[in-house]
Amino acid sequence: MSKRNSQTAKTAARERLRLERERQAKRAKVKRQVVVAGAVVAVLAAAGGIGYAVVQANKPSHWEAIKDEKVVAPANTTGKDGTTVVIGKASAKKTLKVYEDPRCPICAQFEQTVGSTLDKDVEDGKFKVQFVGGTFLDGDSLGKGQIGSRGEGSKSAMAALGAALNVSDQAFLEYKTALYSKKFHPDESTDKFKDADYLIKIAQTVPDLKDNAAFQKAVKNGTYDAWALAMSKSFDTNKDGVTGTPSFVMDGKKLSADSSGNPPMTVEQFTTAIDAALKG
Repeated sequence: MSKRNSQTAKTAARERLRLERERQAKRAKVKRQVVVAGAVVAVLAAAGGIGYAVVQANKPSHWEAIKDEKVVAPANTTGKDGTTVVIGKASAKKTLKVYEDPRCPICAQFEQTVGSTLDKDVEDGKFKVQFVGGTFLDGDSLGKGQIGSRGEGSKSAMAALGAALNVSDQAFLEYKTALYSKKFHPDESTDKFKDADYLIKIAQTVPDLKDNAAFQKAVKNGTYDAWALAMSKSFDTNKDGVTGTPSFVMDGKKLSADSSGNPPMTVEQFTTAIDAALKG
């Protein structure tokens, strides 16, 4: 091999090495750029996710958001925001106020034991009944404008009761009975009433509400949600000194079964207390 050919070969080899090093350098640069870009995207995504989470965390709940909304009052109500719910014959001279919370287990016990007696007394014209619903078992304090953190079931059931009341007094009474029944009333620690589908399922046992499209739409759309909060506020700001459920008041006086002030929880106790109040 001539010296010329040898030199040419060496020069070509060096050129190939140089080009290879340049290609490797370019690939490394591109790789670094991809890694940096990926890191930037990840940081931005994380920042965006954190930002979204912060926004969501600070976003008011449905119930907080509607707290100051205009109230849609159901039919068959009177008074401010439709929070006066009185059922019974106009000829009845006295009115029994019944204070209840839909999630209250003692209210359920009363309804299962004495509810039919109360309903019959109203039907017979012995007295009218005024229902005042609270939602304190959800942790609410609507007298102070505070939505609690212990659930939504009392509020949701109250709104569903409003939807039933909009159908008729009778639908309201029968639906309330169904909500408090052994079959459907959940344990106090279980917030089952917050589920619209469950509330509608219970309504299927009430003739006037069975397959009632208007009732179901009202429950699903929350038509009477603001009314439920207004009703709860009327409970919290009552002038009868009632702080718990169930409570019964006639002529401004609480009905009790004994000297301890416990509410009447049997038919006998209730009848005795009512007869005394009607004479008073």
